[in-house]
Amino acid sequence: MHFDLVDLRLYLNVVQAGNITAGASLSHLSLPAASARIRAMEASLGVAFLHRSRRGVSPTPAGQALAHHTRLLLQHVEHMNHDLAEYALGFKGRIRLLCNTSALTEYLPELLADFVRQHPTISVDQQELTSLRITHALRQDAADIGVISNAVDTRDLQTRPFRDDPLVLVVPLGHPLANRPDLSFSDTLSHDYVGLSASSALAVYLEEQALHVGVRMQVRIRAEGFDGVLRMVARGAGLGVVPKATIERWQAPRTFKVVNLCEPWADRKLLLCARSFEQLPAYAVALLEALSL
Repeated sequence: MHFDLVDLRLYLNVVQAGNITAGASLSHLSLPAASARIRAMEASLGVAFLHRSRRGVSPTPAGQALAHHTRLLLQHVEHMNHDLAEYALGFKGRIRLLCNTSALTEYLPELLADFVRQHPTISVDQQELTSLRITHALRQDAADIGVISNAVDTRDLQTRPFRDDPLVLVVPLGHPLANRPDLSFSDTLSHDYVGLSASSALAVYLEEQALHVGVRMQVRIRAEGFDGVLRMVARGAGLGVVPKATIERWQAPRTFKVVNLCEPWADRKLLLCARSFEQLPAYAVALLEALSL
């Protein structure tokens, strides 16, 4: 079997037009040349692809299968041409990146800064959302790449490991819970909290975990960012939950205790996620590879 792209495009044009004359015209071929190509395709497999009648042509079952695979093949060819054109034009594009709070604040700033410096014609639109909302957006093709926790369902998406990102409890010195080496989240919910802004993905996530055990978090004050949470906890304003990476990055004296949370959801991992890594445009693949290092 030997079909070239001219044969396949001609065949689709003939099927869509319903006759060989119109299909030949759409393909910029003469009628004799188009007819000869169709007959050669059928002869190569010994099967008819078209029913011929006075009113035109229609695909046989084999012809329907050929049309289906031809559409998929030509779509891949278009993707290939698009991606190669991006290389030729200097890799231009705008990437839609969705990420949870921890990824956005702890891991991505330096990585994204290096990426846009190395690719001056690529822009990155980043937005903070909960991991669940990120997966919904990816399924609806409203984003290119997401950075999510492993706590959400990704069965119909593709993922790659990004970072280990355990969450820990921070407790003011002298607090009743300060001398406990390990705590469950429910043990803490009778105490006041310093929270992130109400729209923060992690704030929404923690409040959902509290509701799962039938209790509301007592958030007395909210801070902008994890550093703000730590500074307020250190001054005795309440408990806080932050990524372990925030503690490791903290430069000031630790005037607070760090306590492990005995919860499966706290021992989380971050994942890079997309509908299909193979179908991402070339400029998005470049970011994916940069984040996968």
